Amino acid sequence: MPAENERRQRLLQLAAGAVFLAIVAVAVLIVVSSGGSGGDTNLEEKAEVNRLLSGIPQKGLVLGDPKAPVELVEFGDLQCPVCKGYSEEILPPIIEGKVKRGQVKIDFRNFTIIGPQSVPAGAAAIAAGEQGRGWNYVELFYRNQGAEDSGYADDAFLKAIAEGAGVKNIARWEKERQKLTPEVEKTTAEARRLSFSGTPSFAVKGPHSNGLEPLGTPGSTGAMEEAIEKAS
Repeated sequence: MPAENERRQRLLQLAAGAVFLAIVAVAVLIVVSSGGSGGDTNLEEKAEVNRLLSGIPQKGLVLGDPKAPVELVEFGDLQCPVCKGYSEEILPPIIEGKVKRGQVKIDFRNFTIIGPQSVPAGAAAIAAGEQGRGWNYVELFYRNQGAEDSGYADDAFLKAIAEGAGVKNIARWEKERQKLTPEVEKTTAEARRLSFSGTPSFAVKGPHSNGLEPLGTPGSTGAMEEAIEKAS
């Protein structure tokens, strides 16, 4: 009987250990799943964004040498899936070429047409630009974009993008973004004055352009570069 009691004790200890491990596993899953919707969001392509923009001057939401002879203006909505496609496929060759060589600067201006969260998202990007991380914010937002106007772009998401984009003073960013809605509304109104109705829409200004000339939505990098050359 003593041997039987000892065996029973070992079985109880093993069972208790298994229960404990199961509880720990569940707790880990809860922490991981809850962390994904807040400031610890796992951001995609952060390193790629940093590589793309490395060494290029930024001021506000303007990317490139302030003295560049040609200015390419993008009117975009951070929730726009077509804008995301342009940021990943059409614009990178221009950024890596003409922008890095100081021939072109790109000015991102909010044109909010997708949904109500587009306005605070745009203001958040402008606030990041006040700390020299505006284009990091825009590019990182696009690469982590959720389903169009699905409610994903809440305050926690916007903050996670700011942190991932390298905004140093988050408290300052939080304070400033609350005041920047008028700036988002201003550039949206400008896009409408240029007769734009969709995003992304582009305009170009250079030595051989007639002021800020609307381009619409060029369908390829080549078409964009051709417009830049004509304005140069």
